Amino acid sequence: MRPDWDAYFFRIAEDVAARATCDRKHVGAVLVRDHTILATGYNGAPRGLPHCDDVGHKLVNFNGRDSCVATTHAEANSVAQAARMGVRVEGATLYTTASTCWDCAKLVINAGVVAVLAKELYQSRYGKSDDVGELFELAGVAYKMHKGE
Repeated sequence: MRPDWDAYFFRIAEDVAARATCDRKHVGAVLVRDHTILATGYNGAPRGLPHCDDVGHKLVNFNGRDSCVATTHAEANSVAQAARMGVRVEGATLYTTASTCWDCAKLVINAGVVAVLAKELYQSRYGKSDDVGELFELAGVAYKMHKGE
């Protein structure tokens, strides 16, 4: 059976997540406009720096929870990839395998993304994950947790 567009882009996001280089959480993101992929991103070390999978994690404790601060999140990497290639993401939809953290939410808002679909809730280090939907709403960005496959 042919998948609908959301299922299709989420499958691609899952494949992108498989490239993640921080084994604490594999996350993939796909930026799409008019059913066309603009850019992808996965969580991993900044370009040219060693990966967590190779050298270990750089853990910092925030609010009693260890977080790896060595990696750039998938959503940020998808926006960065688009910028490096000169691809405009204004008006795009972001498909991500885990909901955005507070910082990535601000980034995608400023990039002009108009919708964010997430596959599962990600509890970020700031404890603001439950407030991301409100931030998107205030910015006029459609946001939903995907209930598909």
